Amino acid sequence: MANLPYWRLSGFYFFYFAFVGAMSPYWGLYLQSLSFSAWQIGVLMSLLQVTRIFSPNIWGWLADKTGKRAAMVRLTAWLSLLCFAGVFFGSQFAWLFVVMATMSFFWSASLPLVEATTMSHLGSHTHRYGQIRLWGSIGFVIAVLGLGYWLNFRPVGDLPWAILAIMVGIGWLASYIPDAKINTQTRVHVDIWHVVRRPEVMSLLLGCFLMAVAHGPYYAFYSIDLVAHGYSKSAVGWLWALGVIAEIAVFMWLPRWLPNVSMARILLTTLLIAVLRFIIIAWGIDYLGWIIFAQILHAATFGAYHLSAVALIHRYFHGRNQARGQGLYNSVTYGAGGTLGGLYAGAVWDSWGAVWVFSIAAACAAVGAILVASQLSKLEAKMC
Repeated sequence: MANLPYWRLSGFYFFYFAFVGAMSPYWGLYLQSLSFSAWQIGVLMSLLQVTRIFSPNIWGWLADKTGKRAAMVRLTAWLSLLCFAGVFFGSQFAWLFVVMATMSFFWSASLPLVEATTMSHLGSHTHRYGQIRLWGSIGFVIAVLGLGYWLNFRPVGDLPWAILAIMVGIGWLASYIPDAKINTQTRVHVDIWHVVRRPEVMSLLLGCFLMAVAHGPYYAFYSIDLVAHGYSKSAVGWLWALGVIAEIAVFMWLPRWLPNVSMARILLTTLLIAVLRFIIIAWGIDYLGWIIFAQILHAATFGAYHLSAVALIHRYFHGRNQARGQGLYNSVTYGAGGTLGGLYAGAVWDSWGAVWVFSIAAACAAVGAILVASQLSKLEAKMC
C-alpha cells in the first residue's frame, strides 16, 4: 500500500466524473436548445451507454492480452477528447450522432480499465476503494454546481466548452496512471464464460442490468422534468449535487464496515431502496421535500450499490479476467441497461409522461431485487 498512486488514481476519478456531472444533468438541456425531439434526445443520450455494451469488452480484452492497461487508458482518454471536439463543427442530428458515438466508444473504455487497475493496486485492501472513488463524486459535485449557476446567467451553448476543458483533465491524469502488477497465480485461471454461467453471477449481472435500466430515464430526462416543473438550473444543480454529496458520505463511511458485512445484502438493499426512490420521483416531483429525500437516497442507489457491485465483480472475475470482468459488468449494466432505459424513456416520454416513465423504472429495480434475492445465499458464500 506504500506504493499506492493515490492522487493519480483519485485525480482521474475526479475529472472523469466531473465529465459525468457536466453531461448527465445538462447535455439533455443543450440538445433541447437545438430543438431536438424527446426521441432524438433519448437516442443521443443513450449513445453514452450504447458503446458500453461492446467497447469495454474490446479494450478490456486488449488490456488483459497485452498487460498494458495504463497505455490503453491513455489512448482511449485522448481519442475521446479528439472525437468530442467534433461538436464544434456541426449541430445536425446525424452529425452529433456520429460525434457522440465515436467519443463514447473511447470514453466508455477507460473507466473499467482504471477500476481494474485500482483494485489491483489495492490488493487485499479493496475495502479502501471508496476512499479513492470518492474524489470522483467530489468532481461531479463541483461540475454540477458550478455549471448550474453558470447556466443561470449564460447560454447553454457554453456547455461544450466546459466539457472540453474537463476532458483535457481526464487525458492529463490518464497520462500518469501507472500499471499495477496483475496477480495471475492466486487461483487457477478459469475461462470467463464459465464464470458468467454460474447462476449467482447471472443473477448478479441481471440485477445490476435492471438497476441501470431504472437509472436510464434519470440520467437522460430528470433535469428536463425538473425544469418543466419550475425548478431553476441552479436548483437542478443543487439537487444533483445533494445526491452525490450523500454518495460521498457513503464512500467515506462504508469502507469501515465492508470487511464485516455482506456485499450481496448491501446490493439487495440498494435495489429495494431504488424502488422507493423512483416512486417518489415519479409521483412527488412537485414537492421539494420529497425530491430532496429522493436525492439523499442516491447514497444507496449509486454509492453503496456501486461499491458492492464492483467488489462482487472483482471477487468473481480474478487473475487474467480482471479487466474483462469489469468491462463485462460495465457492458451489461451501464451499456445495455443504460441504453434500454434511455431509449424506452425517450420513446414514451411525450405520450405517457414522466410519472409512468419513472414508475417503470421503479418496477425494473423491483425485479432486479427479486433476482438477487433468489441467489443471495450463493452470493454470500465464500469462494474457493
